[in-house]
Amino acid sequence: MNPAFSVIFLTTLIGVGQGLFLALYTGQLYSVVNVFSPRHSSEFYGYGSLLALAFLSAGLIASFFHLGHPERAWRSASQWKTSWLSREVIVLPAFMGTTFVYAMIQLNGWNPILFTLSDNFIVDLSLLVGAINMLLAFLLFLCTAMIYACIKFLQEWASSLTVINYTLLGMASGFTFCTAFAAYLSSDAIFIYGGWAITLTVFACITRVTSLIRNTKIKYKSNLSTAIGIRHSKIKQIAQGSMGGSFNTREYFHQAKPIIFKSIKWVFLLLVFILPTALLLSALTTNSFALCMLAFITQYLGLLAERWFFFAQANHPQNLYYQTI
Repeated sequence: MNPAFSVIFLTTLIGVGQGLFLALYTGQLYSVVNVFSPRHSSEFYGYGSLLALAFLSAGLIASFFHLGHPERAWRSASQWKTSWLSREVIVLPAFMGTTFVYAMIQLNGWNPILFTLSDNFIVDLSLLVGAINMLLAFLLFLCTAMIYACIKFLQEWASSLTVINYTLLGMASGFTFCTAFAAYLSSDAIFIYGGWAITLTVFACITRVTSLIRNTKIKYKSNLSTAIGIRHSKIKQIAQGSMGGSFNTREYFHQAKPIIFKSIKWVFLLLVFILPTALLLSALTTNSFALCMLAFITQYLGLLAERWFFFAQANHPQNLYYQTI
């Protein structure tokens, strides 16, 4: 497939926003039960949520650049019963709205105690709203990933690993940014967020490498015979089928040179997993904001490469007919 950069920025930016909110809410849960984490001020969660909202808004803006008629974007929500894209269009604004509400509750002190589960577990309004938003975050990961995982004839995408990788990669980048945010504020929570960021990055590496190995062993259901409807044991294509380019040849093949396509995989493995892990380990020993931020920037640049490869690797069956020359 030919990746649209607007979609690459959409999926990576909202992934950071989702992961950042989940990191903030994890910290709040830890502080409520007094486990492993110091209590933060409401401003920490409030401004952190606004940063998450900024990432989400940037991703939403990026999504409009691949629409032929942006003014008709609202119509994409009409098929929510059958379309994962429509569900994403509904869930994303809902998640953004609830993130904003959560931020306002924290920043303005609109946080009454609702009920008490135990002496150490007090449920206030922000905790309840955060729980709802946590579910929306995971639902958004599911909707975004299933847009691609539900396409059965693109066998590189049609796997549960697609959903797992979208979720883990988004969470890893969000927790990495939250580590930098905590380091900027000189918070002791840097060790909690940094530990989670490293753990999520390692698990994301395992599942992403698993998907890469899986995709090298795919037995394609389509071949030259099924592409042109001729049952013969030996078929040789000597012409592309058209003298010039077409929509099919532009949109369903990435157009990159073979050496670039082969090398980009190793680039994102280095940038998404290896370098950020090393930088985070170093940052946790020095409490360095610069190293934490460098880890996030490195990882995000790697995610751009990873997402490009994810789209480009999908081999549309039509390429069997419109082969490259």
